Amino acid sequence: MSRYTDDWEEIALSLKHLANWKCQKCGMQCLRPGEDTSTLSKSERFQRTLNVHHYNRIPEDNRPDNLVALCTGCHLSYHNRGQSNISIGQLQLPF
Repeated sequence: MSRYTDDWEEIALSLKHLANWKCQKCGMQCLRPGEDTSTLSKSERFQRTLNVHHYNRIPEDNRPDNLVALCTGCHLSYHNRGQSNISIGQLQLPF
């Protein structure tokens, strides 16, 4: 059973649009839906995927001030520093 709300996909997509598909931590331009990725490796596509992170690690709490758009690398850095409810090794960058 998912802890994410039924409208999570819409909320996340809206936040990504508001961020202009850029990581709000490092500024990386991430991929937009439908963008041609044929010249990118799987690893490059993964790295340039924009995620939405809950600052307080509570997936049910979708207040705008609790959410931030992050590239995969920055999102993983939050989780790898023990600041999440995701277990170590659950999120990884493929090499």
